[in-house]
Amino acid sequence: MGFFSKIKKLWKRDKTEESQASLEEKKEIDISRLSVDEKVEKDISEALAKAEPRLSVWLDILLQGINQKGDELWSRLKLFFAKLEVPEEEARDFILKFQRWLDKMEYTHISEFRSELQYQLALALELEDEEDERSRLFIKLSEGLAKTKAQLSKQINNLLANSSGFNNDFWEQLEEILIMADVGFEPTIKLIDNLKLKAKELQPGDQEGFKKIFSQELAQLFPKPSKKLVALKPEVVLIIGVNGVGKTTTIAKLAYRAQMQGKKVLMVAGDTFRAAAIEQLKIWADRVGVDIYAKDHGADPAAVAYEAMDKATQENYDLVLVDTAGRLHTKVNLMEELAKIKRVLNKKHPGSPHRTILVVDATTGQNALSQVELFSKSVNIDEIILTKLDGTAKGGVVVGIACQYNIPITYVGLGEKMEDLRPFDGQSFAQALLMD
Repeated sequence: MGFFSKIKKLWKRDKTEESQASLEEKKEIDISRLSVDEKVEKDISEALAKAEPRLSVWLDILLQGINQKGDELWSRLKLFFAKLEVPEEEARDFILKFQRWLDKMEYTHISEFRSELQYQLALALELEDEEDERSRLFIKLSEGLAKTKAQLSKQINNLLANSSGFNNDFWEQLEEILIMADVGFEPTIKLIDNLKLKAKELQPGDQEGFKKIFSQELAQLFPKPSKKLVALKPEVVLIIGVNGVGKTTTIAKLAYRAQMQGKKVLMVAGDTFRAAAIEQLKIWADRVGVDIYAKDHGADPAAVAYEAMDKATQENYDLVLVDTAGRLHTKVNLMEELAKIKRVLNKKHPGSPHRTILVVDATTGQNALSQVELFSKSVNIDEIILTKLDGTAKGGVVVGIACQYNIPITYVGLGEKMEDLRPFDGQSFAQALLMD
């Protein structure tokens, strides 16, 4: 069963299943009784002590000899946390949350969830920036850019192979390739002007040398996100974007990341225009394990945000993620509504929203640029999240967005799973796109 098939199945369940949920809680494992066989514990402990300190290597050792979830898995995870001197309560919470996650997703075999387990551990143990995870992200990014790379990189390789040098004909053909890859006119001209200066140092036909300077110049086009200090909790993030870009699932993935990092998260169902949006966000909140504030379909979105902030401040939340409507056929009303929500949030919690994130669908190519332009005219956008990058040959739009609007791209969507929303890095993107 596919990921979204599982979501639909969860969505359609009758509300009488709430009683079933309480029964499921009774089935939860008793962490205190878990223990590993004495010989297995000795073997694992010795192997971990000798192993290269990388999460993937540690997981290989922990999972050796087991192929599905169960007490043996929980016992080994408990042992692993003990070796890392993780507080017992934190270890218990992680294991219980992961067990609930597997049950909801109906995953049984290690092969179905090993990657997800590594991702959750990396977030929980603050290992996402370690070399092992960076390498895994690069592989994921390379796989996600496969369609774009097949179009762009192949054509650049052919151009380099068939050109006698970096002459006018070469640059004109390169310009055409980049524009056809949805990089955009202005970013293309900027790139080519910079490349012309650097290419003077290269010998004609130096393909690897050219791709190296191309990668370097491309990486420099991406602005870095600025760190904003939040004077008083909670941090409030406003999520905007048109319908159909994956906004709701992106909110869920952001909540998931924050929750795995130990933050108390509140989702706010501010898209009251679509009843389905409220229900969908409730499903995601339940699956991710965070709280949600929602009112009935048709409620005033600004009022929902206002009341949600009461809950957030009174109950000491760390992060509030506010969903919004994205109906483009009433552009003026939409922009007025967003401005009103921002005013209300700031009145209720001065300084908020601390970040406004625009979610854009990479598969729409140049239309994505139009969406950035539309929203940026009415709302100050701090960051962009680009979804569905794995399903398009129009990945060049990433360059166009960053260069034309100078707005940082902070995350990219590289698949359907929770682990597939990944931090964006311009250098990794350029290397994955251009280097063999």
